[in-house]
Amino acid sequence: FSINCSTIGEFMFFTFKQFIFAGSLLCINLLFTTTLLSAKGTGLIFVSNEKGNTLSVLDSKTNQVINTIETCGRPRGMHFNLDKTLFYVACADDNQIAVYNVATQELVDRILDIEEPETFDLHPNGKFLYVSNEEDAMASFVDLESGEVVKEVEVGEEPEGVLVMPDGSKVFVTSETANMVHVIDTKTGEVLADIIVGTRPRRFALTPDGQELWVSAELAGSVNIIDTTALKVTEELIFRPQGFRKDEVTPVDVLITGDGETAFVALGRANHVAVVDVASKKVKDYLLVGKRAWGLTLTRDETLLYVANGLSDDLTIIDVQKEKAVTSVSVGFVPYAILIDD
Repeated sequence: FSINCSTIGEFMFFTFKQFIFAGSLLCINLLFTTTLLSAKGTGLIFVSNEKGNTLSVLDSKTNQVINTIETCGRPRGMHFNLDKTLFYVACADDNQIAVYNVATQELVDRILDIEEPETFDLHPNGKFLYVSNEEDAMASFVDLESGEVVKEVEVGEEPEGVLVMPDGSKVFVTSETANMVHVIDTKTGEVLADIIVGTRPRRFALTPDGQELWVSAELAGSVNIIDTTALKVTEELIFRPQGFRKDEVTPVDVLITGDGETAFVALGRANHVAVVDVASKKVKDYLLVGKRAWGLTLTRDETLLYVANGLSDDLTIIDVQKEKAVTSVSVGFVPYAILIDD
């Protein structure tokens, strides 16, 4: 019996290389897994309370309020930045936008001299906010790096809803008093079209293919559907939940699921959320929620729908698959908007 030492050496060296390679793969996999875990977010839910001048912070695991932040005058619309490390709050009575750190819940900046901000949307490049200025009948373009208003565009009276197209080329703004949707070129600030819609238009939702823009018409009790290429209204959906008069059906917020199959419409004083089949444009169901439902937000996996109820000072949480409200949670005085960092 004999042993070839050179063969053993080669075997040991090869095995050692395999060990190092496997270890490297393990480190890479651990790093990748850690990154994925950290990308899941804090699990915090933020609610702006318009007349309470506060933000309610909830833990999404328990749906309980864990913090109340004294914020600015009349907080309304909210929006995350691109990587969800910050969120912006429209402070209508203080003419500013407050900026908060998501993880620490601390105020980190104030963007000043923004007249009566109500809601806004973020450009896909993350560099600009497009803001509706309610009392000035303006839409402002805010450079987030400098904190300056770089452009103001005249729109109809009482602008509210704002939505930027996914390619960043156009921004849509509702005018509640003029009953119009204004289409603005984001590069030039030119108004490309004024689209007449139902009485008192409020908020927007865009289908995933970008072809249909849904806009709620609060006092018409309807949603108008705009063809984003032709820039004209093609359809109108009417909502008539049983037991409510026509003037009690006041749609505000609208959401469309990521697969483009289902839309949710908050029906305001009718105290329901309508569930709509997007393809057929038919109402599938009306879900009972709190008083004056107006703000809507889905979790990232779209299993839960959160509804801000402005007159019962609470959130209704809906199981999307079962199409059923599962619980309600008290928050602050007149909740307006909801953000979920999941």
